[in-house]
Amino acid sequence: MYKLANHFKLNLADYLYIIIGCMIVALSFQWFLLPNNIVSGGVTGLSIVANALYQWSPAVFQYALNIPLLVLCFLLLGKAVGYKTILGSLLLPFFLSFLGQVSPATNDPILASLFGGVFTGIGLGIIFRAKGSTGGTSIVVQVLHRYARLPFGVSTILVDGSVIFTALIVFDTETVMYSVIALFIISRTIDLVQLGFSRNKNVFIISDSPENIKHEILHSLERGFTNLGVRGGFDDAEKEMLMVVIPEREFTLLKETVLKADPDAFVVATSASEVLGRGFSLHKQFQMEEEHFPG
Repeated sequence: MYKLANHFKLNLADYLYIIIGCMIVALSFQWFLLPNNIVSGGVTGLSIVANALYQWSPAVFQYALNIPLLVLCFLLLGKAVGYKTILGSLLLPFFLSFLGQVSPATNDPILASLFGGVFTGIGLGIIFRAKGSTGGTSIVVQVLHRYARLPFGVSTILVDGSVIFTALIVFDTETVMYSVIALFIISRTIDLVQLGFSRNKNVFIISDSPENIKHEILHSLERGFTNLGVRGGFDDAEKEMLMVVIPEREFTLLKETVLKADPDAFVVATSASEVLGRGFSLHKQFQMEEEHFPG
């Protein structure tokens, strides 16, 4: 009963963070991005293009895209998407519908790019810390990652790059440049909210039942690991230590996955300032592909 109560409190906190994060993103959209036509990627960016072309309500447009994308998510990705993605997908346009009359904070596109990027990044970072998402094009990114075998970074660049490219149809080149600036600030602010300045974690795990943890790392997180033989200092017994290197945005999920598999597991995490190899270095991956498929 105690564990159930704690689990409920943690989930309640996550849902509260998602609500707060969506509110911050919605305010940033109305204060900075929409009045200055800053198309920073995603469904929110597309809604700005649609608003400029056809005067469609951003809230209605986002509902119209998010709901089919959620259906696609359940069909292609399964129920593992969770209720937090559904909540974020529906809450953001819900808040936008109530903030439609909010006056812009600035009409300077440079200030709008800077502050819109920071506030949007803070809101999204809070949502991601709660293991949620605002759905939208992030679902397309996950589909491309799973079925086209593209890294998350490449998938994100393709999807958000396509959204920003559509802005060229409607807005001038300078506006699109401001949008690229905002997108960069958003991505860096998300990292700072979630992780600080370090971007990867080297995690060491010692457990009396490592097989359960191995299974979860391989199949739930889709990450690899290294087995290291160690000897316990207290009982001088042979033990097995797992070393996992992951992007820091996945650390919370890894920690919870390990403790769910073995509540008594010993976990140590250190920052990894530079990691090279498949899944971490895009340059390394492209180099390997060129070696195997020259031309």
